[in-house]
Amino acid sequence: MSHSLPNPPSPLTHFDAQGQAHMVDVGAKASTHRMAVATGRIQMLPGTLALVQAGTAKKGDVLGIARIAGIQGAKRTADLIPLCHPLALTRVAVEFEVLSEGPIPTIVCNATAETVGPTGVEMEALTAVQVALLTIYDMCKAADRGMTITDVKLLEKQGGKSGHWVAP
Repeated sequence: MSHSLPNPPSPLTHFDAQGQAHMVDVGAKASTHRMAVATGRIQMLPGTLALVQAGTAKKGDVLGIARIAGIQGAKRTADLIPLCHPLALTRVAVEFEVLSEGPIPTIVCNATAETVGPTGVEMEALTAVQVALLTIYDMCKAADRGMTITDVKLLEKQGGKSGHWVAP
């Protein structure tokens, strides 16, 4: 007869001692200023980038609409990611940099999310980037279905118990 030992605590906070998914209890955590910056890029054909820069894409101002979509995405993160807490965001900024030189035309998206609360905003920043880039894809797909979204990652986070973190 074998005796089983209790499951060791998981380093993944969204699983309880029995390995079941749960929403992390942040009720006892201090409310502090939290900030996160994420980035990502979309690569496209030169002609597609020219449409974006000229503002003549079939559906209108691509980057302006993508910026608003990214902000909306950050605000809807808890609706999209099952175990995220709904947050009262104090700031969301979405910025684009067009890299037209080089072998593959690219638009880089950076998103910053901020709140004052008991949990961080990394997921909101990452969601803002993804939704903004998906919006660019949606608005330009008639001209270029081969666009590639790549390199989405967290660049920096501040606040909370783990403090300040910057991507290596």
